[in-house]
Amino acid sequence: MFTIDAHLDLSMNAMEWNRDLRQPVMDIRKREEGWTDKPDRAKGTVALPELRKGKIGLVVATQIARYVAPGNNLPGWYSPEQAWAQTQGQLAWYKAMEAAGEMVMIKDAQALEQHLALWMNGAPDDTKPVGYILSLEGADSMVTTDYLETAWQYGLRAIGPAHYGPGRYANGTDATGGLHAMGKALLKEMDRLGMVLDATHLCDDAFWDAMDIFNGPVWASHNNCRALVDHNRQFSDDMIKTLIGRGAVIGGALDAWMMVPNWVRQQSTPESMHCNLEKLIDHMDHICQLAGNTLHIGIGTDLDGAFGKEQCPYDLETIADLQKLPQLFAKRGYSAGDIENIMHGNWLRFLRKAWS
Repeated sequence: MFTIDAHLDLSMNAMEWNRDLRQPVMDIRKREEGWTDKPDRAKGTVALPELRKGKIGLVVATQIARYVAPGNNLPGWYSPEQAWAQTQGQLAWYKAMEAAGEMVMIKDAQALEQHLALWMNGAPDDTKPVGYILSLEGADSMVTTDYLETAWQYGLRAIGPAHYGPGRYANGTDATGGLHAMGKALLKEMDRLGMVLDATHLCDDAFWDAMDIFNGPVWASHNNCRALVDHNRQFSDDMIKTLIGRGAVIGGALDAWMMVPNWVRQQSTPESMHCNLEKLIDHMDHICQLAGNTLHIGIGTDLDGAFGKEQCPYDLETIADLQKLPQLFAKRGYSAGDIENIMHGNWLRFLRKAWS
């Protein structure tokens, strides 16, 4: 089934993990055998051949570069200008993939429909370009809000104002506090341009500020449920209900610590924690019960978002295994129409409305 993944850090993997994503996953793993610089070496799950194999023909692909102030121990850049330059290098990689025929940027309704027609034409998928919608995860790299216009012109269509910790525009996971003055200005400029607000990673205070201020389309590209895994990275039921009321779609994430409670990083294993794809469906089903329908969930895996096989469902070897999901949903009693909504229909409906 044609599938949309609303959150993949492709350029981060290419530029910081130094992975040639044109190569199959197993070839990338083989090249990384014995490397110890990152905990997920030789354990990646995402590459362009596997996206095609899994009929994942459209993704939301990120730029990401955090600014870290003195005293902030998170990884990142020491000035907004450096962070901006890093995102521009990531953009250059996407453009190189376009030039090679591997990817194609989707930034308006016409391009979306043309790309869907290509992927639905019945021809083999192994040579089709993977479509990508460009998103910025964490707005720290926007040196000022004036940079938004430049970013819009080169194709940026969605922004999550925060990532982990304190940010220049908003506070994210594991931090507290509402939107900064710059964050409020950012959201107003996003409104003017017609950008999508990605609510993922906003801390609770910033989330509620954003819901009050922002009038445009909102999604949550990769987020699970606090009712099932109690952590501030997850959405509370009240937050989920608010997003439902805004017409949002929430992408289910496959980072194991967000899927099952009591995960201990670099100690727990997917097998020992019984973390499989069924756990993702538990989170997505919870949202469906709150909504009373299947119209507000989709897929936003975050696979290879600084983790690999060691921290994702044990029954997923590569991202192509997303094609196991339709059968698992059917076993839960989801109809064929429901499953199409989840695999691609909800994201398409959202985009068509946002870009109309």
